[in-house]
Parts: sequence; C-alpha cells; structure tokens
Amino acid sequence: MPATRSKSEKHDAVKQPRRDPYEVLGVSPNSTDQEIKTAYRKMALKYHPDKNANDPKAADMFKEVTFSYNILSDPDKRRQYDSAGFEAVESDSQELELDLSSLGAVNTMFAALFSKLGVPIKTTVSATVLEEALNGVVTIRPLPLGHPLSRRVEKQCAHFYSVTITEEDTQAGFICRVQSSDKSKFKLLYFDQEENGGLSLALQEDSAKTGKVTSAGMYFLGFPVYRLDQTANSIAAAKDPDTSFFRKLDGFQPCELTELKAGTHVFAVYGDNFFKSASYTIEALCAATFSQEKESLRNVEAQILSKRAELSKFESEYREVLAQFTEMTNRYAQEMQAIDELLKQRNVIHASYTITPLKRSTSKSRSKSSSKEATEESQPRERRFTRGRSKKKWYNIHLRVDKRKAC
Repeated sequence: MPATRSKSEKHDAVKQPRRDPYEVLGVSPNSTDQEIKTAYRKMALKYHPDKNANDPKAADMFKEVTFSYNILSDPDKRRQYDSAGFEAVESDSQELELDLSSLGAVNTMFAALFSKLGVPIKTTVSATVLEEALNGVVTIRPLPLGHPLSRRVEKQCAHFYSVTITEEDTQAGFICRVQSSDKSKFKLLYFDQEENGGLSLALQEDSAKTGKVTSAGMYFLGFPVYRLDQTANSIAAAKDPDTSFFRKLDGFQPCELTELKAGTHVFAVYGDNFFKSASYTIEALCAATFSQEKESLRNVEAQILSKRAELSKFESEYREVLAQFTEMTNRYAQEMQAIDELLKQRNVIHASYTITPLKRSTSKSRSKSSSKEATEESQPRERRFTRGRSKKKWYNIHLRVDKRKAC
C-alpha cells in the first residue's frame, strides 16, 4: 500500500520556496529577452504534457518553467522581481499561454467564449508543430519576393515557407507580412535553422485586427523596430483606467532581431482559430521601395519612447494631484453636509417662535359651530326674501286715482 503524506507534510510541501526563475530557465540575470525566450521554448518543449502524459514530475516542471517565463518575459514584472523578489510579483495575475491542441472540446469552447467576451487569452504554438519542426520533418515551400500567396491552414497546424534574400535586400531591409480578409486568428513565426537541419522557433507575432482584416508582420530594417503587446494593458484597463493609461506603453518593446543575413530563411503561418481553419495571404518584400516609410517609422517610434519616459514622471505628479483633489472633494462634501444641517436646525428654531400652533377642537364644538354658522347664514337670506316681496304691488295690479274728481 503506498504511503500517504500527513496534512503537515502536505502543508510543508506547499510552502516550499520557489526557485529562482533565472535558475529554472538556466539563464543569467543579464540575459537578453531573446535568450530567455529561446531557453523557455526548449524547456517547454522538453517537459510539455503531450510528450510526458504519465509523468507528474514533468508536469510540475512544465508549470514551473511557464511560471518563471511569465515573470521574466514581462519587463515590468522582471524589474519588480529583480528589485524585491517574488513578493513584488502578483502570482495570481500571471498569464498562462494555452496550447489549444491539448485542450478538450469543452475547454476549447469555454476559451472561445471568454475570448468573445473580450478576455485576453494567450495561446502558444502546438508542441506537436514545434517538435516536428525541431526534427526537420516539415514540408517547406519557397516564397519568392514580391509574390503574394493565399492559402488556408487548419487550426493548430502550420504552413512553412522559405525566403531567399540577397545582400542588397539585407541592406535595404526585408519585410514579411500576412493578412486575413475573413479576420482569422493566426501567428506569423520565424525559425532559426539548427546544425542538425531542424528548426527552432525564434520569433512570433500574433495577428491583430486592423480595420476589416487581421494582420501580422515582421520587419528587419537594420534599426530597432518595436512591437506593442496590448494584452497586459487590457487586463489593467479592467482594474483601473488610470493604471491602464500609464501602463499603455509598457508593452512597447524592441523586436529581438533587427536584420537578417543574406541567405535562406524560414517563416511559417500557424492557424490559431479555436474551431475552424484560417485563410491568409503571405508576402515577402524588399523594403527598398519603402524608404520614406522607414524614416517615418524610426522618427515616430523615437517619439513614443520619449513619451514613455515622460509618462513615468507624469504619473507621480498626477497621483499626487489626484490625492489632493480627492481630499478636497471629500472635504467639500463634508462641509456642504455640515452647512445644510446647521441651516436646518436654524429653520426649526425660527419656526418655534414665529408660527402660532393651531388649537385642536373637539368634534362636538366643530358641529355646534357649523350649525350656528348655518343658522346665521339662513336668516339674512329670509329677510332679503321678504323685503323683496313687500316692494311688489298686490296682485301686481296698478290702480290710478284722479285726485281732482270727487267721489
């Protein structure tokens, strides 16, 4: 019979301290975002539940790797952890990336429902797709520059493409873009080529709604290009609109790669719909014809970076003024209530000596007075009536008498 742990042992096990996220991922505290992301993907693929269905240790390791990556992949949370450890990080708000291919039909339906309601749900590329790419058993199609290709990819599956660029293309800049006219959800992926011929995921861009389509793009222009992750900001908006505003640019982070070397590079489009396949159009372009747009992009992103620095200073000033305003508003309400109460008391005191209280009469006195008033009212009416009749002549006959004639 297997041994069972007591409640105290279970409690001690729960209270075991977490390991350092850098130690879990096998990276140093000075590692770049790209190094952290690469280490995470390798370990997540190694301990993924799909590959270790009956191994509880692998499942625990996968959760620990995911938890560590959720801290180190977020610049704000990484900064908080570096300064104050786990206590500064809200573990309850950690976002997990879901592998839709490993979810059942019911869980997938719930995930789709929450997504429709506006709840941001992060998804990850299927472990099966990543493993096939790492083993080099995927089909890769050539994608010539300037020739868009439209296809449809099944959910949680990927189409792989190879793009060959020259040294001139590298200097001018290179763009790979994908869009879907039916607003399908997808991911644009870029893979590094391993020495054994396999492919390891290096970059990932999720599709976003832009007008009447969903689109994603990767830009290798020879200078830092930034992406804006709105997931964390949408969660903050649900809690506090002010915090959402001041954290709006926290997800504005530089892309890991700024340029590609001449040669052949592999991209992929991953279907990220919950239930149906995704239609898309992919195109690889040389950025030589976008010289004006490149310069405008560089200037605008530089202004955004300066605004992000200004927001940090403005937030402290805003919070201070807001606290004073709240204090003044509360005092205003208290003073108004106090004044209204004093005026009410004053009116009551004035009324006590300016208004004569009415005496209450009994029902009998009321009836007597009413009968007396009725009698007094009837008497004048009768007198007026008799006076009126006396003025009339008897039978209304008018007799004329001539005084000059004697009878």
